Amino acid sequence: MNKPAPLLRPDSEPGLVVTPPELAGLDSSLSTMSVVPGSRMFEIRDALAVYERDFPGGEQFDASQGDGGASLPGVPAEIFETANKLQIDHGSAYDQPFGCAAFRKSVVEEYWKLDSGLSLGPENIIAVQGGRDGLLKAYEAALFLGRGRRGDFVITSRVPWISYNWGPYLIGANVLLAPGREDEAWRLTPDTVRTCAEYVRRFDGREIAMLIVTSPDNPTGRILDLESQAGLARAAFAAGVPFVLFDWIYHHVTDEEPYDLNRFLRLFAPEERDRCIFLDGITKSLGASNVRNAHLVASKKVVKFIQNRASHAVVPSFHSQAVAMAAYRMGFDKACAGIVGPTNASRRILSEFLAEKEFRTIVGKGYYAFIDVGPWIDRAGLKDSADMGSYLAERFGLAVVPGVYFSEYGRRWIRFSYALPPEKTRRAAARLWDALSAL
Repeated sequence: MNKPAPLLRPDSEPGLVVTPPELAGLDSSLSTMSVVPGSRMFEIRDALAVYERDFPGGEQFDASQGDGGASLPGVPAEIFETANKLQIDHGSAYDQPFGCAAFRKSVVEEYWKLDSGLSLGPENIIAVQGGRDGLLKAYEAALFLGRGRRGDFVITSRVPWISYNWGPYLIGANVLLAPGREDEAWRLTPDTVRTCAEYVRRFDGREIAMLIVTSPDNPTGRILDLESQAGLARAAFAAGVPFVLFDWIYHHVTDEEPYDLNRFLRLFAPEERDRCIFLDGITKSLGASNVRNAHLVASKKVVKFIQNRASHAVVPSFHSQAVAMAAYRMGFDKACAGIVGPTNASRRILSEFLAEKEFRTIVGKGYYAFIDVGPWIDRAGLKDSADMGSYLAERFGLAVVPGVYFSEYGRRWIRFSYALPPEKTRRAAARLWDALSAL
């Protein structure tokens, strides 16, 4: 059915782009919403400047970063050379808002190797300009295609990645930290999902628009097997949650097999698959943070919605897709070995060190260990892990991310990145122990 055209008015009168019933709702909440703070992640390295000033020539350790391209070799030159050739052949004209057809095909056939029996193909893929762009587009799709309103909630874990706190809020969703026990690494469970669904209804009839499941987790490194993730999704669907987003951006950075999307999708009925959205890309596993390539796998309806909006907003660059295609064609295990291999080796070194020193920790997979430094915070009379982070960086040249940056529930913890060469990880761990022992 054709959409009715707006009423034609005389040339002397303004004209509407949409019909009066389709006008965006009048909403004054912008005047009462919290001011969104800038991410403090970009401030952490500033503290190292104090150490450099006071201890010139001292070795510094940046265990705060989540950028393998900064701390490890990053994207191999061979991949960049292939991508540059693809860019030259492709030219510099506009691509489609979903990216380009060759990228979609490469994601389906060379990266995920999707089974045709699952009825997923290139039309279920949309390129995005990095993970944050993909997440914002997914949140917006969940709000519009779910209940068609702003103000509903997105559920995250108790101690989420910083941008999970604020990304949904940017486009009019609220964020709810799920219940979770510290001694269980704040693990999401079907029961906590149900508790969230009951809790949000006390806020003027609001509902949940989306559940985010991220594994391996940032900041804790906690991992969930595929069956557990599917159980969370089914609990969400049963509670009336329209969409579940699976953030798998770290799933190649493991000493086990990466997630198998074919096997995972077979855990769901076809109608449930349409409510699943997957985020993946090359920013972490290939150390390609500043290349800005990621993709979403979703139903055709979700992809079409995002595609239409992207045509008026952010269209992904071809070069970022070319880098991904070059890596996929090489064989992604080979392409990302320069990041995955050293990170896995560093994880083993750090795990052994933390166990030897009897730290209370969460060390799963991905890039990060979450370390309880509460006893040392108490011993030194510090307020929280932000004070500890300043102390470590300014006096010992070790940059970490204070857990309190993620949420108040992480105020006694620090995130320690081991996406570093193994011997540097060993020295960074020793520096941590020296710093804590000096308190």
